[in-house]
Amino acid sequence: MAKHTKIVATLGLVSDSREVIREMIEAGMNVARLNFSHGSYEWHGNVIKIIRELSAEMKKPIGIMADLQGPRIRTLVQSEVEIKSGDFVLVSDIFYAPNFQFPISNFQTISNDQISNDKKFSLDVNKIVDDIEVGNEILIEDGLMKVVVREKNDGVLLAEVIDGGTIKNHKGINIPDAKLSIDPITEKDEKDLEFSLQNEVDFVAMSFVSSGENIENLRDKIKKILKRENDLPQIVAKIERKEAIKNLDDIVEHTDVVMVARGDLGIEMDESKVGVFQKEIVEKSLQKMKPVIMATQMLDSMIKNPRPTRAEVSDVTNAVIDHVDAVMLSGEAANGKYPVESVRIMKDIIENTESSPYDNVTHLLKLKDDEDFKNFVKSAYELAKDKNVKAIAVASASGFTARLVSHFRMEKPLLVATNKEKTYNQMSLIWGAEGFFFQEKELAKVANEMIENQKAAGQLIAGDLVAIVLGKEGAEEKTHSAKTKKI
Repeated sequence: MAKHTKIVATLGLVSDSREVIREMIEAGMNVARLNFSHGSYEWHGNVIKIIRELSAEMKKPIGIMADLQGPRIRTLVQSEVEIKSGDFVLVSDIFYAPNFQFPISNFQTISNDQISNDKKFSLDVNKIVDDIEVGNEILIEDGLMKVVVREKNDGVLLAEVIDGGTIKNHKGINIPDAKLSIDPITEKDEKDLEFSLQNEVDFVAMSFVSSGENIENLRDKIKKILKRENDLPQIVAKIERKEAIKNLDDIVEHTDVVMVARGDLGIEMDESKVGVFQKEIVEKSLQKMKPVIMATQMLDSMIKNPRPTRAEVSDVTNAVIDHVDAVMLSGEAANGKYPVESVRIMKDIIENTESSPYDNVTHLLKLKDDEDFKNFVKSAYELAKDKNVKAIAVASASGFTARLVSHFRMEKPLLVATNKEKTYNQMSLIWGAEGFFFQEKELAKVANEMIENQKAAGQLIAGDLVAIVLGKEGAEEKTHSAKTKKI
């Protein structure tokens, strides 16, 4: 049985050649993630060209995800600053940087002999201090160091050191409890987005998401750049901030795809709760029928080692049991020693898990509303299950009908025919979906042609029973027809 859970793999300098990308596709990669925090446009453009050529040659939909960097708050220091627990430090924004002097006597919390102007660092975002309040934690370098704001005066913060270390220049900052007014789309992101859309990527991943409004603002930008309303790349909301957890329902409602970005989430939140949060994110995504990706450190040890740890195998297994649509490789595939092997091992874990009796969470997959078109697809699923069909054939222009059928996680082949190239590529992220593209053909005809092709390939044989679900052609399919057919 072919795997149902898809694999997203990040491409980098160790995986940017035609030969390696081909091997990764053969090993099980479904979506190629391009991280726009790194790489030139020339590099990204060449990789996109290779993926498109291989996808056509191998007759497999391979989605391309452009992951926008988003705002990154970083330290500014003239020289390294040593801090230890109990120290007090001064924190400014870029207005005072890099070598500000501040009257320490302005602060009431401490006396002059408790701090000097040598103990200070700046944040590289203008006016960010306005958003930081007394009591907020400032985490430095992936949370290795922590200071807590004790006083605020004239654009400068007085913070007490909880966990010390060495503050170096240009290290990452997280401020979990602050409601930051930073726009999640930076000037760099605007340029990267335009380049990505010129190359017709299939997914755009958004960092620093805090609300559904962020998603809609990005969607408006996409429409404006592409000058069209339909056939858009799907937006992937990366859940990585404390604010995103607070507004999770709103974000899931507005986005197309959800990513559980456990790296920053583990910094912003109590790390002991990350496992619980990922369960909540997956459950709410499934309930809203939004594809969900589990990401970060899934096979992290394979950056250096040819085999994963037992804990990593268990991590991927549990994600598959939870019925995520996809699991993701980051450094393992982008800059590790074993990019192809990491994809292959992830595929093996998926297939072994999906063939086990533990791959079953149907209690999460019930519809929570009474919309007729959703309940219609549920009825088609029940019909297919009762009739013991060999496959479900779906004809879908936008992919909406295919996502509805996939929602019920039926462990039979889900064959999706479409006459839209963007939809064809986006099937690469839908659980269980195998996409087929029929250029310039009416949607009503493509399902039968797909079935005939499957018969010719030996995947279906005469006498097999197939459930056929047809979506109405349009931007969003909300009327359907269904039938079973013996071929």
